[in-house]
Amino acid sequence: MDDTQSRELLDRARGCLTGLAVGDALGMPTQCLPFALVRERYGLLAGFEPGPADNPISGGMAAGRITDDTEQTVLLARSLLDDDAAGPGRVDPLAFARELLAWHGRMVETGSEDLLGPSTLRAVEAIAAGADPLTTGRWGDTNGAAMRVAPVGILVPPRPLEELARRVHEVSRPTHDTNVAVAGAAAVAAAVSSALEGADVAEATDLAVEAAHLGGELGQYVPGADVAMRIEWALDVVREQPLEAGLELISELVGTSMATQESVPAAFAILSLTPDPWLALRAAASLGGDSDTIAAIVGAIAGAAGASWPDDVVAALLAANPALADGPSALDRLAVRLVELRLGAGRSTGAAEGAGQ
Repeated sequence: MDDTQSRELLDRARGCLTGLAVGDALGMPTQCLPFALVRERYGLLAGFEPGPADNPISGGMAAGRITDDTEQTVLLARSLLDDDAAGPGRVDPLAFARELLAWHGRMVETGSEDLLGPSTLRAVEAIAAGADPLTTGRWGDTNGAAMRVAPVGILVPPRPLEELARRVHEVSRPTHDTNVAVAGAAAVAAAVSSALEGADVAEATDLAVEAAHLGGELGQYVPGADVAMRIEWALDVVREQPLEAGLELISELVGTSMATQESVPAAFAILSLTPDPWLALRAAASLGGDSDTIAAIVGAIAGAAGASWPDDVVAALLAANPALADGPSALDRLAVRLVELRLGAGRSTGAAEGAGQ
């Protein structure tokens, strides 16, 4: 891969992580709200809004603040880059679980209600009590694995797809070791990884379906709809629909809950409704339900596919979340290091550091 291709890869990795965080922050005030109430209150979101007082999760949060989706994505990225644990590109299950539990503790101390999801919380509490982290994800079937998996897509090439699915399972196992959760996470990671190499959204979605089939063969069995087939069905549900009608169908039929087999297909359906990534991101955040997670997934995939996010929006995001701009959690720093590992440690450092500065 020449320097131009390396710079393009890095720009897309930056767009992926930035899009994820922007989508998360856009969906922060609407999460847990009914679709009808979101439409009445905001219409189609134009930008960041503060968490309304009646929101049981985000009430009182400042406009532009991120939630657990971005926080856990950053934790996973840092764990993948940690030389002291399992080594660069690998995650030590116990170390990652401890990071999640420590983050949860900090959120409790600050009075935040936006804490770990049910699958992750159940797993990390079991690990804290001494359980083997390779057993604690047995019943984790919600979308926590899918919402934070984008760094794996940045790190691991899309082919061979079996290897990508295996790596997704590896990082998901402590909290989401089920066929449903791994299928959803594999779909998102595959879409991100292929888009980084130039696939458009439609091509990335095709590979996501293939990856979901592979991911559905990994992890422990739990009853639930086939994620790959649900993605294809969701695309059929909204095919040739205008945006507003498509969003209503997603809300009413596809579903917007934290169930993997609802939120992941919902994200891919939104991406199919419009070629405008900023509009898709705003639409996802306007769904209600688990809108912060759905919008985060939309932003990650669209960013990996080359979306350019509005400068004023990115500036507002970084102003509201300074840790994303500077220090070990900085999105730019994480993107550079993940791309370096993808290309081969040290091989394209100069190209990566010089791109987009």
